[in-house]
Amino acid sequence: MAALTGRTRLLGIIGDPIEHSLSPLIQNAAIAELGLDYCYVPFPVQGADLATALAGLAVVGVQGFNVTIPHKQAVMPLLSEVSELAQSVGSVNTVWRTAEGWAGTNTDVLGFLAPLQALRSDWSGCRVVLLGCGGAARAVVAGCLQLGCRAIATVVRDSHKGSAFQQSWGDRAAALSIHDWSEIPDLLASADLVVNTTPLGMDPHIERSPLDEQAAQQLRSDTIAYDLIYTPSPTRFLQQAISQGCHAIDGLEMLVQQGAAGLKIWTGAESVPVDTMRSVLKAHLGLA
Repeated sequence: MAALTGRTRLLGIIGDPIEHSLSPLIQNAAIAELGLDYCYVPFPVQGADLATALAGLAVVGVQGFNVTIPHKQAVMPLLSEVSELAQSVGSVNTVWRTAEGWAGTNTDVLGFLAPLQALRSDWSGCRVVLLGCGGAARAVVAGCLQLGCRAIATVVRDSHKGSAFQQSWGDRAAALSIHDWSEIPDLLASADLVVNTTPLGMDPHIERSPLDEQAAQQLRSDTIAYDLIYTPSPTRFLQQAISQGCHAIDGLEMLVQQGAAGLKIWTGAESVPVDTMRSVLKAHLGLA
């Protein structure tokens, strides 16, 4: 990384917790290869401090930032402009400066779809089981709708949050249904794609999984298991899926692709070194 000076432009990521984030690793690697005078920094921000934090980031000249758990929805009312895609998804993960204030969009959908589209082109008959209904889950629903999936069974612990989640999509998600956590074993028996959007299994609680062992045994060998968590790799959930013969996808490629899209927005670069971002991340995780 080049020496930091008073001219260095700042980028970053906000979240709570933020210690696990590998976005600084991949973004700074790409910035260095592009030869740009930028630096990407993690900022721990609690929910109660979100508005104050955005004002502070503007004051110190931050050019743009990513948004992660749990702020992807809460940040939206604080922005002066939200893209049509982000409004449709209902969450923002990428923010940049404008003359009017902060503007935001969602690059998670693009990142989520990348590894699935690499597997096959036709997803029209796919039956999806979605674990969780937070901000990341909204990007998954948007992506599955774009793929034309047949059904999206969303599993929630809080029925009120589940109902609000379903209603928020209106007529756009006729294929979306809401289910209690107790229904997971029956749902898994017919699932073609299972996506974990919860933080269960994220460092430091790497022993946790959204599925108990009995439920995990209902996974079919031809099911695709997708965990949006990228560290540890594999998560406990993906370990369970692999033991059942499933094809496992972690959040690594989603992280890389959404990050590359954000870097283009912030810097105006026509292309960014995606291969470098991916290789640095794999090396860090011991997957190279």
